[in-house]
Amino acid sequence: MGKYYKNSIIPNHLRRNFNVYDRIKKLNIDLGNEKDWVTDLRNAPIASVVFHESGTTYLSGLGLGPGQMYDDPKRIKIGQNFGQKIADSMIVRLHWALTCGGEGGDLNDVLYTVKALGMVVSTDVDFNSAPSVVNGFSVRWQSIFGGGLGEFSNNGEDQNYSGVHARSAIGGFTGRFSLEPEIIIAIPPELSITIIKNRGWIFPLPPKELKRLKN
Repeated sequence: MGKYYKNSIIPNHLRRNFNVYDRIKKLNIDLGNEKDWVTDLRNAPIASVVFHESGTTYLSGLGLGPGQMYDDPKRIKIGQNFGQKIADSMIVRLHWALTCGGEGGDLNDVLYTVKALGMVVSTDVDFNSAPSVVNGFSVRWQSIFGGGLGEFSNNGEDQNYSGVHARSAIGGFTGRFSLEPEIIIAIPPELSITIIKNRGWIFPLPPKELKRLKN
């Protein structure tokens, strides 16, 4: 279990008893390598992750998919599959954001998930399946951190529910992708403060900070 998670405010009867990385391995999620994921902010218009000293951590959205969604089961399934891919990518991004500075934190230090927003591309005014499409993202998130709809649940029960989140799922957007979810999580304030003090609140890193960490 995470170093900071052990000392967090989560009561013992609600703590995870599984290693998040074991689930990641079972789901065949490739965490990639530091060279590809730990970069700097040169030419970057937005941040991928922002840490707040309270522990609230914001992940920017990622848009994927072949385009417009509509109320067809096969099309919805395609959107769900891309939602799963987005969740996987965000997990990898969050892993490197938490670990790249050597502060001792990792994905096992995620306390719980706060809020997700899923925006689904569809110009069909009768489109009613935005929540179903975004479920591909939310269910995958629960599979990793815990939740009754996740792959490791049994009859709607999981050992922990730190992957369950409040959510809005909205259709009606245009774009050359199918959906773009974003998510907010909570980590221990001690970890967030340590990260900010060591390398700042933002990921990717300021160029000088990346150079310093590599040295």
